[in-house]
Amino acid sequence: MTIDLHNHTPLCNHAEGSPEEYIEAAVARGIDIFGFADHAPMEFDPKYRMSFDEMKQYEESVRELAERYRGTIEIRLGYEVDYLPGRMDERVLRAEVDYLIGSVHFIDDWGFDNPEFIGRYDGADLTTIWREYFDAVEAMAHSGLFDIVGHLDLIKVFNYRPEGDIRPLAESALDAVAAAEMTLELNAAGWRKPVEEAYPSLDLLRMAHDRRIPITFASDAHSPAQVGYRMEALHALAREAGYDKAADFRNRERRLLKF
Repeated sequence: MTIDLHNHTPLCNHAEGSPEEYIEAAVARGIDIFGFADHAPMEFDPKYRMSFDEMKQYEESVRELAERYRGTIEIRLGYEVDYLPGRMDERVLRAEVDYLIGSVHFIDDWGFDNPEFIGRYDGADLTTIWREYFDAVEAMAHSGLFDIVGHLDLIKVFNYRPEGDIRPLAESALDAVAAAEMTLELNAAGWRKPVEEAYPSLDLLRMAHDRRIPITFASDAHSPAQVGYRMEALHALAREAGYDKAADFRNRERRLLKF
């Protein structure tokens, strides 16, 4: 069973290709369960997010595709939601979807994974930055709002890493993810970034397995060509950490399937 639950549409303003083209690519690449999880609206960062007026368009489009391709591929509807206390909208958090991915893209007001703001890393204390990032992931898990943790160690995107073992920095966050019974995605997008490594690293994935945190898979595609990106490598990474099942979601309910 091949599952790919984190993919985008042009409504996020930084992806290309029609939703139908994503589905056709998924069918061609043998994906059994394909999920759209476009960036949810957020007034704090409208440049890279759909508008609240576009939510209905997005949801109706995905549901129409799910009906049209019934019997060919299973299609899921979700949102990738930025965890920013005080800036998350109830219209998103209460949306009738299959799952919500909680992602940390900001430390305070700094979009740390945006190349426009990469200069903030220069001269910064990287250990402090990584600790602040994982503190935000921990708080996200404690919120109980989300089903899936998006790209757990995204903070490594530009390959700015603190010296020494980073595992202690992530321990409390992973403990919180386990306590919240969340699912962790293996995300291939890191292989397309300067870090050239999937999210999360094998070390962190092994820590997740030790805590019995379920996993799922994500291309994080922003174009049809990226659908199913390095999926076999993601599966191999998961197996190396001890996993043989991946999560699917329907109406916020999780089931685990062999991959």
